[in-house]
Amino acid sequence: MYRYKITFAYDGTNFSGFQIQPNKRTVEQTLKNAVNKIAKHPTPAIPVIGSGRTDAGVHALNQVAHFDIPYHLSNESMRKALNSILPLDILIKKAELVDNGFHARYSAHRKTYRYRVDQGEFVNPFKRNYTSHFKYPLNLEKMRKAADDLVGTHDFTSFVASGSQAKSNVRTIENITIKRDEVRNEVVFDFTGNGFLYNQVRIMVAFLLEIGSNQRPVDDVSRVLKAKDRTLARMTAPASGLYLVNVDYGTNDEKD
Repeated sequence: MYRYKITFAYDGTNFSGFQIQPNKRTVEQTLKNAVNKIAKHPTPAIPVIGSGRTDAGVHALNQVAHFDIPYHLSNESMRKALNSILPLDILIKKAELVDNGFHARYSAHRKTYRYRVDQGEFVNPFKRNYTSHFKYPLNLEKMRKAADDLVGTHDFTSFVASGSQAKSNVRTIENITIKRDEVRNEVVFDFTGNGFLYNQVRIMVAFLLEIGSNQRPVDDVSRVLKAKDRTLARMTAPASGLYLVNVDYGTNDEKD
């Protein structure tokens, strides 16, 4: 068997998330169908293992998955074969033959997510599926100062949605940047960490927006982290503004 790592982008608008669900259109099922078509529909079917799940409406610029297939194709042939089968809202950017020890989920060192907030007076119909909308003035310096309290290793129980299956809510956030995109009239958040809990990024964004619009004090992050109480971080930002930007494995796994 040959193990391939694929890096791919998708528009999450018309997917019910990444993970396979009965009678739902998902990224994982769509990829699985394409891989098994290339493999001539073996029994049992070949699974596709992603680096992690994304929810309905969440996008990816560089998601990663792996699968094992009984046929050898060059990296470029595999990329082209998959793209010839897949729908237009998924694009395979790179396919790599890798060692069998590589695992899309367990070999990952860190991930980066981006969240885009449109600041127009009204919702832009051409951006509504790709940003969230917040028309009120935002103080970026306050948000940056508050974000500094999220950086580091913490128990993020207050920032995880119910339904999480994580055994531990302790995660490490390495970096948070908050920038204003004057051309697009957007505020853009980037989060890098060793892993993120269910809806964690969206909850943190909503919390920081409350701080930036003077609905919370700038030092409220520490209080809410210590409380370990989800009800203290009330809001969850919409899925439409969230993008998985990168999955970092720290090594070059590609084989010839």
